[in-house]
Amino acid sequence: MIELKRVNQKYGQTQILWDLNLNIQKGSRTCIMGRNGVGKTTLLKSIMGLLPISSGSIDINHNPMTKRSVEARPEVGVGYVPQGRDIFAQLTVEENLKIGLNCSRQKNKHIPQYIYDLFPVLKEMLHRRGGDLSGGQQQQLAIARALVLNPNILILDEPNEGIQPNIVQLIRDVLIKLNEEHDMTIVLVEQKLPFARAVGEKYVLMEKGQVVSSGDMAALSDELVDEFLAV
Repeated sequence: MIELKRVNQKYGQTQILWDLNLNIQKGSRTCIMGRNGVGKTTLLKSIMGLLPISSGSIDINHNPMTKRSVEARPEVGVGYVPQGRDIFAQLTVEENLKIGLNCSRQKNKHIPQYIYDLFPVLKEMLHRRGGDLSGGQQQQLAIARALVLNPNILILDEPNEGIQPNIVQLIRDVLIKLNEEHDMTIVLVEQKLPFARAVGEKYVLMEKGQVVSSGDMAALSDELVDEFLAV
């Protein structure tokens, strides 16, 4: 569960989030959508503690997180896949995954087998440097690195950006499987409406740093799409 109450966030003199309220239910698959520049990535970075908020409160899994550090997020069960992946290009696939283990809540520090089941290519390329992987392989690695934290919430920022169609389909299937079989709450920023409809059970629409509409994905009407998503 993630709950934000009256969150405001500023870059210098520019305010990005305005009295934003958001409630993401445990076990849901929620897609956060909106045009470029409405504050979606800022919202995720604020949830993760990567950006300080000016006022308001952030609770994750019933833990007050407003003033806690980025490092505290894995402790309460959050994994994060940033926009652009941010893998370590000079480290091997295995080393990238083991870095995630340092923040894991698990007592036994090993890479869970189910991650290789989800992404078999990573097991084949364990000793290859991250920078030598294709974009789609790097995205799989970024998601896997978040999963070694043993999260119950997985937050992803545009996981399909610049990814070939077959990997987009793989990521879709993985996210649904993590939710349905591992009881993981999925939160993602997503620009592509067909993917959002395929993955999301819930939607959140943003405009000018605020949530302007939210609800069941089935209730996302053409009128809302035209008003807040169409370019």
